[in-house]
Amino acid sequence: MESSGEIGKVNISGTTYELVKNEFNYTHRGKIEAKNKGQIDMYFVEP
Repeated sequence: MESSGEIGKVNISGTTYELVKNEFNYTHRGKIEAKNKGQIDMYFVEP
């Protein structure tokens, strides 16, 4: 997941998103290839 992030942004998986989705605003990034996990939904946490 670290390699698919961007400098200055918090990148979370779909699993984490489901746990905190009502706490912040997010931008869905689509499905991203994650090492040893295959393709998973990823989100950026927005300020």
